[in-house]
Amino acid sequence: MSGLFDDPIGYLFNRILSVPALLIAVTVHELAHALVADRLGDPTARRLGRITLNPLPHIDPLGALAFLISGFGWAKPVPVEARNFRHPVRDMVWVAAAGPVSNFAAAFVTLWVLNLLGAVGATFLVVMKQIYFFNLILGVFNLIPLPPLDGGHFLPYLFPRAWSFIHQLEQAGPLLLILLVFSGATSRLVMPVVGLIHDVFLAALRFLI
Repeated sequence: MSGLFDDPIGYLFNRILSVPALLIAVTVHELAHALVADRLGDPTARRLGRITLNPLPHIDPLGALAFLISGFGWAKPVPVEARNFRHPVRDMVWVAAAGPVSNFAAAFVTLWVLNLLGAVGATFLVVMKQIYFFNLILGVFNLIPLPPLDGGHFLPYLFPRAWSFIHQLEQAGPLLLILLVFSGATSRLVMPVVGLIHDVFLAALRFLI
């Protein structure tokens, strides 16, 4: 947040340019959760109007404001009733995985579009690059195996006998996540993986074209 005090106008301008990236990445992510949950037998998201490309039902106002100020925010989680699934533990893994996978897909499509467009306006190029990297970062970040992130939903499936530990982790998860984010630990975990996926995407794009 140092940029907010050093150059508040420039900082806020950059944040405003990143709003499309936030809206697209969050909408894609939460819509994917809702679609997969609905497909697997839980109609909760559909009943609440969450199966939509309209970003408004997916945005948490406080989370969006926090993003504009600090660069870190959160969306409104898609409600899921696992008891509606035929295989609750396994199906929750599919629902959880859908969010990050959708972000990776959106990132790759954005990279492909950037390659097709070539030289375009500077502002548009900045916005497109932010859409690309924001989707990558959100996808990788949510794979961290810590509740309430999507990766935390993998734990009951991978470690079915560790219910007591997982329950304790769920209680402490939000606080641990805040500590990880503001200590910079998540950046050190996430950014190397983002760089690796970026390299893979570039190689895949070169192969396809």
